[in-house]
Amino acid sequence: MTVYLNGMPKNISEKTLFSAFPKKENTIVILNGFQISDDTELKENDEIYIIEKGVLPCRNQLEAMMSARHTPKIHKILKNSKVAVAGLGGLGSNIAVCLSRIGVGNLFLVDFDIVEPSNLNRQCYYIKHIGMPKTEALKGQLEEINPFINISSKNIKVTKENVKELFEGFDIICEAFDNPEAKAEFLISAKTYFPDTKIVCASGMAGYGSSNDIKTEKKMKNVYVCGDFETGAKPGTGLMAPRVMICAGHQANMILRLLIGINEV
Repeated sequence: MTVYLNGMPKNISEKTLFSAFPKKENTIVILNGFQISDDTELKENDEIYIIEKGVLPCRNQLEAMMSARHTPKIHKILKNSKVAVAGLGGLGSNIAVCLSRIGVGNLFLVDFDIVEPSNLNRQCYYIKHIGMPKTEALKGQLEEINPFINISSKNIKVTKENVKELFEGFDIICEAFDNPEAKAEFLISAKTYFPDTKIVCASGMAGYGSSNDIKTEKKMKNVYVCGDFETGAKPGTGLMAPRVMICAGHQANMILRLLIGINEV
């Protein structure tokens, strides 16, 4: 039968995975997108990836590995996708990390601010980043997570005057601002200039309320909003890492679903 080993066709006579490819101590074995440790019967056209632990693979091997984990068709779609993240605070920085990990091939990061100490309670930055532009600090982190995707950035404040110039041509635009007025202004401008572009926003993720209150809803054509839609930051109700990251996860997951053609929440 024919199977595929690390992306290459192999004709084998053996019936099981480890009889065909003996398992070695320092390897990870992925069969049809799932990591396994027990011997398994093989079928025609099965896809097998054998990856050495602790070794940075070359680009082709890394993509093969990610393809195996995400399933090949999904990874190919993500690799060719273009997503813009507007705002790199608690939401945007964590969203960008998720998107880089799933292999979105083209990420555009936009923010005007620098990293400061109060950001560290929820944003994806370290002590060493204090004083650095968020665009620069985050880009460096993402390149260490996935060095084989294209990451561009712009250190600029988003206004209604520059939305068209900044965000034209993307598959999805992700809004991740802290300020409610900035959120509203951005959405109005983006919907005006890009009526057919999908936009993923957030509203209400402050405090320490139940995780189950965070949800994703389709609010209008091509606009998806994540959050509890009511809990904003105010005295006595700060922005806490768990809830912010849950909301960021909702946004990143909705972006993933939209990229692979699932339009329902």
